[in-house]
Amino acid sequence: MTKNIDFKINEFKDLNKYPKELFYRGNIELLKKQKVSIVGTRKPISYTKNLTYTISSLLSSRDICIVSGGAMGVDAIAHQGAKPNNTICVLANGLNIRYPKVNKNLLESIESQGLLLSSYKDDTLATRYSFVLRNELVVALSDILIIMQADENSGSIRSLEYALKMNKKIYTIAHRMEDNKGLIPYIKKGLIEVIYDVNEFVNSIKDKDEIIENDEILDYLKTNPTYEDAISKYQDKIFEYELNSIFKVENGICKVIY
Repeated sequence: MTKNIDFKINEFKDLNKYPKELFYRGNIELLKKQKVSIVGTRKPISYTKNLTYTISSLLSSRDICIVSGGAMGVDAIAHQGAKPNNTICVLANGLNIRYPKVNKNLLESIESQGLLLSSYKDDTLATRYSFVLRNELVVALSDILIIMQADENSGSIRSLEYALKMNKKIYTIAHRMEDNKGLIPYIKKGLIEVIYDVNEFVNSIKDKDEIIENDEILDYLKTNPTYEDAISKYQDKIFEYELNSIFKVENGICKVIY
């Protein structure tokens, strides 16, 4: 049964416009977990399929909840890798509608074991605009966005643009140039980090609560040092804190955002 969320979701506080209503089916407690959003093309190559499942599965095994949009391709594989009980699916239509139909069984499994979210009432059909809003919510729910593979001018590029505005960390996997054309310009500008070692990447993601407890580095960052000074003082630890969105850099100055 569809229920209305009667509280503000903290991750949505920075949206330009908070949804008028939010609905859910499933385990609302998943919203409290550390989350990573994974999105990408509806027509992934085999290499992308394999790595999407692997990354999603490894993150989930570390109790990190996987967020995606329930679409064919990368989205569905990300949900499957996480297993239904540790994934959040944001839909662009009413929660009583199984769309796309090819994912009917997957969506039913997520409803019974994981969490379905939507800003649309039951019986509302998906539209071009509702997919755009769905993408924004998927990005907002996590500190990290992984775009597994993206075509030019695709929905994944819109998700990327949202992530940049929200100061999210953005990743992709190492591809042949012709297989990831949509992301190449952003990689060249240093706006997206490429994952070359999956295990190293997964192991680098830690719970914020684990990082900040009795933390002298966090205390140091609260003094707003320059990024250059912070790197000089704490070296690789600073990269880890940046990866986990503990702080951001503005005009060369470290600013805690947790």
